[in-house]
Amino acid sequence: MPHILALGIEGFTTVLTLAGMGYFVAALVAARVFVRIRRTPQTPFAPGVSLLKSLKGLDPGMLDAFRSHCRQDYAGEFELLFGVSSRDDPAAAAVRQLQTEFPERAIRLMECPERLGTNGKVSTLAQLAPQARYGYLLVNDSDITVGPRYLERVMACFAERQPGQKPVGLVTALYRGRAHGTLGSRLEALGIATDFLAGVLLSRMIEGGLGYGLGSTLVVSREALDRMGGFLPMVNHLADDNELGVRVCGAGYRVALAPEVVETSVPAYRWRGFADHQLRWARTVRDASPKGYAGLVFTHGFCWALLNVLASGASPLSVWLLGLSFFLRLALAMTVGAKVLGDHQVLPSLWLLPLRDVVHMGVWVAGFAGHEIVWRGERFVLKDGKLLRAGHPEMTERG
Repeated sequence: MPHILALGIEGFTTVLTLAGMGYFVAALVAARVFVRIRRTPQTPFAPGVSLLKSLKGLDPGMLDAFRSHCRQDYAGEFELLFGVSSRDDPAAAAVRQLQTEFPERAIRLMECPERLGTNGKVSTLAQLAPQARYGYLLVNDSDITVGPRYLERVMACFAERQPGQKPVGLVTALYRGRAHGTLGSRLEALGIATDFLAGVLLSRMIEGGLGYGLGSTLVVSREALDRMGGFLPMVNHLADDNELGVRVCGAGYRVALAPEVVETSVPAYRWRGFADHQLRWARTVRDASPKGYAGLVFTHGFCWALLNVLASGASPLSVWLLGLSFFLRLALAMTVGAKVLGDHQVLPSLWLLPLRDVVHMGVWVAGFAGHEIVWRGERFVLKDGKLLRAGHPEMTERG
């Protein structure tokens, strides 16, 4: 019986190793398809744009990120609206400095004191949107740094329309992470560049587009936003970027992926902060798409190859599969990280890739083990995309 069990485990891990290699090859194809599409000339389109930013506290490098938005080479008009819950927030001083440095830009600091739901960011956006002057609203995180042609290249996506296609209602963009020294920070940035966004490109190719947005860039037409009911219905949702994409598609529009790549700052996580953030990310994905989350079993090809070596007693076939799996994993990391995203940190960090993949598989397994997450130092329970504070009466009733 033990021998039969060992053979079963060996066979199981062999199948998953082969499936993982198939995933790596498919993701490589998707990355190359995107690179080819990205080279297609865009149709100029430069309408007025309102950039909305929800702020809480002052993060390192945040002011430089704001400056990059002010240095846009854009033919149309744009404004920047910054929302804070209180003018005493340290972020308010950074906005006032920005106003001094860029007097030619339309920059407004607005107090948004109402807490409309558990998601403070969306609560602020719901209060900023009515004050925006233009017909397109751009939302991105406070730590996002962009290039001078960012608005030009993102807004041109709204002009894309093939016969029979739905109009673009939301534009999103890929991003790379800028790590800050600690192991947790480097592992997360490496995961963004070599794993998460590879999956995004593959889902785009398989499904013929995206059905969700990425928080690095969310540009929505006011027409689409009004049709889906505005930001207010999302004030209790954690994954507001995913929810916005789902609602825009449900309103009869499609999501476009811009050719532009932006940069996000990855905090200098200690181990606990890294684990909390990764687990929150995992459980958010699981809550949004349980079947899709289970399907991530095929993305852990390198780890399955390692387990296959152990299960087979390092048989020649298992060692050969491990080598081939690692080769494909490296190829995917370099193609997506270096070629698609232009992430200069990927190549020096490739030696961390095996550790990152093992840790990530552990996080994936832990993602099945509950619904509780830690966000901004507070504990919440995630159910049906919505956040409830841990210990909330509704959770007691629902068991």
